[in-house]
Amino acid sequence: MTTATQPTPDESLVAVVTGASRGIGAHVADALEQAGYAVERGSRAVAEVTDREQVDAWVAEIVAWHGRIDVLVNNAGVIDTEVPLERSDPDEWWATMRVNVLGPYLMTRAVLPHMLAAGRGHVVNLNSGAGLRASAVATAYNTSKTALARLTGSTHLSGQGSGVYAFDLAPGVVRTDMTSSMRAHEDRTEWTDPAAVTALTLALVSGELDAWSGRFVRAGVDTPESLAARAAEGLGESDRLVGLVTWGDADPLA
Repeated sequence: MTTATQPTPDESLVAVVTGASRGIGAHVADALEQAGYAVERGSRAVAEVTDREQVDAWVAEIVAWHGRIDVLVNNAGVIDTEVPLERSDPDEWWATMRVNVLGPYLMTRAVLPHMLAAGRGHVVNLNSGAGLRASAVATAYNTSKTALARLTGSTHLSGQGSGVYAFDLAPGVVRTDMTSSMRAHEDRTEWTDPAAVTALTLALVSGELDAWSGRFVRAGVDTPESLAARAAEGLGESDRLVGLVTWGDADPLA
């Protein structure tokens, strides 16, 4: 496991980005650095996000060097083979769940106490539209992203009133090694610009969109300006939350 970088003399805000060696994670890490953050880039070579001891040691090391963690971006993720549930491999299925759910949980569990103690912090979970619906294939991926939304909600509730906020950020379909290899995107001609993802990430961690804590936002559709305007109008109790849609007030589950 590599060591964290030395703290910066001007005590820059500190961001931790998992899965930052390539793809969306690299774009986000680069954007945070350009915005002035001291960025700790996670990868399997740094700390395996599904290994509790490695995660705890890495986070402790970062705090020891910098004295703080202001931003956590849980980006590391994988997708299972695009086959129906009955043809899926149980080991691969569970490995996908471990990376996409256990990983963000362990990272958040390690970082959150430091944010709560400091009275500030922003957690951004890279989610997906796949988490909003069932799928006939790659079922572990869809299941994991739905579960991730629940983790975001729990993080939001833990931080409520303490200056700590959490968001589900769906990046759309950015061209990466993962998306380029998927059958679902083999004929795709339009891709989400990584700049849309990084702009939304920077806005979320800046504090200007804290009204969206615990909720779902989508790069390429939402912009910092559109989300700020919508929040100013007032957000409903269930706006952009993953939950049960009832059949109205007469539904006993309403």
